[in-house]
Amino acid sequence: MTKKKLLTFFVFFVFFAALALGWALPRRGDDSWSPGLPLPKERVKVGVIYLANPADGGYSRAHDAGILEMQRALGLNDEQIIRKMSVSDLDKPAVELAMRDCVAQGANIIVSISDGYSEACEKLSSVFSNVIFAQVYVDLRNKTNLTHFFGRVYQARYLSGIAAGLRTKTNKIGYVAAMGRENSQVTSGLNAFALGVERVNRRAQVLVKVTRRWYDPMGETEAARALIAEGCDVLAQHCDTPNPQIAAQAAGLWGVGYNTDMSRVAPGAVITSVLWNWGVYYTRLVQSVIDGTFTTAPYFGGLKDGVVDLAPLKESLLPDGAAEAVAEARREIESGVNGVFDGLMETNEGRTVGVEGGTLSDAVICDSLDWYYRNVREIR
Repeated sequence: MTKKKLLTFFVFFVFFAALALGWALPRRGDDSWSPGLPLPKERVKVGVIYLANPADGGYSRAHDAGILEMQRALGLNDEQIIRKMSVSDLDKPAVELAMRDCVAQGANIIVSISDGYSEACEKLSSVFSNVIFAQVYVDLRNKTNLTHFFGRVYQARYLSGIAAGLRTKTNKIGYVAAMGRENSQVTSGLNAFALGVERVNRRAQVLVKVTRRWYDPMGETEAARALIAEGCDVLAQHCDTPNPQIAAQAAGLWGVGYNTDMSRVAPGAVITSVLWNWGVYYTRLVQSVIDGTFTTAPYFGGLKDGVVDLAPLKESLLPDGAAEAVAEARREIESGVNGVFDGLMETNEGRTVGVEGGTLSDAVICDSLDWYYRNVREIR
């Protein structure tokens, strides 16, 4: 075979391989989405990239429950949902390949549920201009097809802190955190929890153990055990699996779950769970695509919107008056009387932060909160 024929063969091989992997130019066809135009419901196809298998009972499960809620509400069939499971946010090529494969299968909406996926999300939104990309948490947005979504989860964190502060007997409450205080998403929730604890129990400390991974089943279990060894008798968490709650139950202690109602896996320990009801957003997103009203304006809901919530309190595991204390605080938040991060606050390093006579903005809470509240102590 001549060099010219070899070159021609190579070019065609690369081209068709790219097509097979979805690496071609943006798709054009009947299933395409176009800005400002409605997309018939039967042509909607949603690709979702998961950190874990939704059966894990934690973060990925919460998002998948939201996708299922959206699917039922809008009447989509199973073939209209593409799931890419157990895609590590540390494996950048795998993340991009998963998204590209969704597009190759006809997805016109891509949902990215980890901030570790944001790089691929931003890159591919410029490559596939007829596909909508929705990125959780990270502030990414363009004028046509890239948006982001999150919520005021700190409101529910505050309520769960009240329950934990009333439950503890040792006045040491553990918190398994995926990231350290440099990550505002985690730190704002931890501080809101600590503020809730202090509201009802000024003697209690919140001890935090950081895993440095969003999804780390073994690391989360080890962190929980380390907190138990420090004397913590309630374990809360901002990490992906129910393992801290399982560890709490095994030790005969109490816990506060996250993402889903974790009393399902640790009924003897979980006093409540901080919930994400992602279906509120996913239904809104897909309906806007069907209606032709989609915009890249970010979504940011709270307790009043139902996108965040608190699981029913396990009153048999709580002292009298706990339900009333939580309900009172909830009314304050939903009415706007309590913004959680109100007034001047003291960090655990003795600094003063906050806004005298006011409250921190959502932008500060979500993007630049890098301190621990005064009753928080990190253990190594």
